Formats: sequence, C-alpha cells, structure tokens
Amino acid sequence: MILITGAGGALGGLVAGELAGRDDVVLGTRTPRSAAERRVDFDDPSSLDFTGVDTLLIVSAGYGEDDVVIARHDAAISAAEKAGVRHVVYTSLSGDGDHLTYALAHRWTERRLARSPLAWTVLRNGLYAEFLAGIAAPGPDGTIAAPLGGGRLAAVARADLAAVAARVASRPEPHTGRIHELVGELPLGGADLARAIGGSYRPGSLAATRAAITAGGEALPYQVPMLLSTYSAIAGGFLDGGGIGDNALRTLLGREPRPALDVYAATVAAARG
Repeated sequence: MILITGAGGALGGLVAGELAGRDDVVLGTRTPRSAAERRVDFDDPSSLDFTGVDTLLIVSAGYGEDDVVIARHDAAISAAEKAGVRHVVYTSLSGDGDHLTYALAHRWTERRLARSPLAWTVLRNGLYAEFLAGIAAPGPDGTIAAPLGGGRLAAVARADLAAVAARVASRPEPHTGRIHELVGELPLGGADLARAIGGSYRPGSLAATRAAITAGGEALPYQVPMLLSTYSAIAGGFLDGGGIGDNALRTLLGREPRPALDVYAATVAAARG
C-alpha cells in the first residue's frame, strides 16, 4: 500500500491524480471524505496510524515555524517506524535553497531520515513556477516590481514534481538512500517573466517589498522573512540551479519537463481572470 500525506493540498493532490485508479493507494488528509481517504493530521499524532503501509510519501507539512514543522515531520517518521513502513519518500527543498529561512526544517528532516532504520528517498524540489507567479505577479499596468534584481530562479512546474513523486513512490527500491535534485532546466529572471506576459520589469527594493507585505496584513509574522529570504536568494543568484550538481528532473520524468515560463504565464493569466 502507498499512502500519500497532504493529499488535499496542491502537490499531494496532483500526486493522487497521477496514481488515481489504483486500489493500493490511500490518500491521507485532515478531513477524509471517502473510503479511499484516511485521516492523517501531523498535529495529532494519534491520527498517524500507518499500519499496512508499505510506502509512505511524506509531502512536507507546509509553512510554519521551524519547531512546528520539525515536530510534524518527526511525528510522521516516528509513526512510520512504529508501524513497520518499508520505505519513506520525502518531498524536501532543493540543495541550493539553504539560504532560505525555511530550509532548516527540511534539512533536519533529511537528517532524521538518515538516522532512521527505514529505507528512504529524498526528493529535493525546486520552487514552483506557480509560486513564482505569486511572488512576482504583475501589477494592474503589467509591471513586475518584485525585488529579483538580476537573479534567476530554476522554477519547476508543480505537476512535474508530482509526476516524479508518483513514479518514485510506485517503485521506490531503486531510489533507496538517494537524494534527487529536481529543479527547472531554464532559470527565469524578471525580464523573462515580463516578456512572457507582455509587461515590464522594474524591480523594487527589499524594504519596499517588506513594507507592502506587512501593510497588507495577510501574511503571518513568520511568513514575512520567508518571502524576503526568497527574494534575496533569487537576487543573489543562489537559486538558479547552478549549485546543485546533477538535476534528475528529466531523467525521473522520462520526458521533457514542462516549460516553467509557460506555467508562470498561464498562472498569471488565470489569476487575472
């Protein structure tokens, strides 16, 4: 049996779609709605019953303070150990993302798996092209003011990462003990994004961006440094894919990756309505 955690989320839902129709797949969600779903809430260890699970796909437990995310992942891995799960596949963060404030919980989880008697595989996902459409969205006049400087991001389509996760979870043995880097093949800069949507690129400052984020009142306190560190890492040239070594995306997909620029443009268009 394969159990997918976070199956109600964006990435987990796409993985579930890739594996749809199989009777050996169970979807882990906070609020199950069918017999094919099982309650899995990382904040409630009593719900982490992985009895009968052969392969557990742990989709990273989302945004949160480091101690919260670490506690969630530790609870899931401990429950897998207790239940005798054979193999854990974990969706982590790309190796060039260590300058991001949210990298620590991912690296802690990788170390936790390395200490575990479980067989494991780590999928180090690059930042989504869809996420880029959020943090570098154009204004009403088509101007992109995100503080990306002259940097570039090796963004990757979320659907491609889901396809890789489904493939690895379906046959994890060849990937035992492996850390796979999965980033886009063509890094994108602000000028590229602007051309794709017929707009312009006029990067603002980090200070102005911080002020805009906090003034909006929608970001939680811990999310502000997460966003700012993302902009800084892109502008500083740390997320262009040049520092990760072997990019396994195309190999594990078995096909050409989706063009991240097309995904960005389509996501922006959808947001515009």
